[in-house]
Amino acid sequence: MAVCVVAVLGCISGFVLFRKNTVPESTETYIRDERISVIIPARNEEANLPHILSSLLQQSYQPDEIIVVDDGSEDRTRELAVSFGVKVVDNPELPVGWTGKTWAVWNGFLHSSGELIVFLDADVRLVPQALEKLLGIRRKFGGVISVIPYHYTEKFYERLAMITNVLGVFAFTSPFERKSKQTGLYGSCIITTRVDYEEVQGHDGIKSEILDDLNLGARYRAAGIPVTNFLGHDLVSSRMYPGGIKSELQGFGKGAVLSTANLAAPTTVLVALWLVGLIVSESFLFLWGNESWFFAALAGYIIYTLQIFYFIQYVGKFGKLMPLVHILSTLFFLIVLLYSAYQVVFIGAVSWKGRAIQVRGRS
Repeated sequence: MAVCVVAVLGCISGFVLFRKNTVPESTETYIRDERISVIIPARNEEANLPHILSSLLQQSYQPDEIIVVDDGSEDRTRELAVSFGVKVVDNPELPVGWTGKTWAVWNGFLHSSGELIVFLDADVRLVPQALEKLLGIRRKFGGVISVIPYHYTEKFYERLAMITNVLGVFAFTSPFERKSKQTGLYGSCIITTRVDYEEVQGHDGIKSEILDDLNLGARYRAAGIPVTNFLGHDLVSSRMYPGGIKSELQGFGKGAVLSTANLAAPTTVLVALWLVGLIVSESFLFLWGNESWFFAALAGYIIYTLQIFYFIQYVGKFGKLMPLVHILSTLFFLIVLLYSAYQVVFIGAVSWKGRAIQVRGRS
């Protein structure tokens, strides 16, 4: 039966793409001999800052400086950062040719003094040993590393992002991306040496890019500097969009279409196969009139459900119900994809945090 074949091929594609690439345990003791700077760009992040700053202050290895770049916030972001005793940088007015985040991160870097630079998004959470382990792993692997946070969700609309998150993890764990010249980084958590960052011109070299992290990784690759990505699992987590479904749609929508251009061709094909198999398996809900097709699709649905349960152990916490009714999450992903395409093709700009960011090459 064609339905079964498509579903099985899709599931096989998923297992090829997914790698349980969590941060490995290291038997080596990390000897701290370099100054560590943590840089956090923050625009209207009063809900997130207390969590990330508290977790940083509880680290087994304390950073030498924590820099919060207040990027024109209209809430209590700056006040909260000051209350934690960290260095606060007021981001200058956004110049032409820069995106908001690249400008904020670059200015944070210009105010830093560490030999090791840790870039963190404001919604990230770290367990107390996270920084120590990540610094040790970066030294072991060399080059630059990034970590995809384990995505914690609380509200129903947040859990709709399950399939979107799984697809995003595919893009970073795919074996075909390891040697790709376009291998990207995950911007929520990046650790690099100052020397390497300056060699690739840092965020100044990608100032106009919407997908700053993906393009930054490509620049490291072009310079011959190793790029390694890990799953945060039990070390690094985040709650991405607690502010409502609008911010969730905008957050995922700003890169859903553009990011596909950075993937290796085999990754793109396998992701498409997995998604097609998923949609075909979910079609059993509409095939009541054809018994043989109905049961074939239902079998595919069950197989995909079991696979999704396995994947999300390492991707995020999406509740007990969403993996069972993953068709809702698939529909959300398709809405994100259409919204992203609409912005890129018809508007020529994407919306994020109150700013319209021009798509490169569009006027």
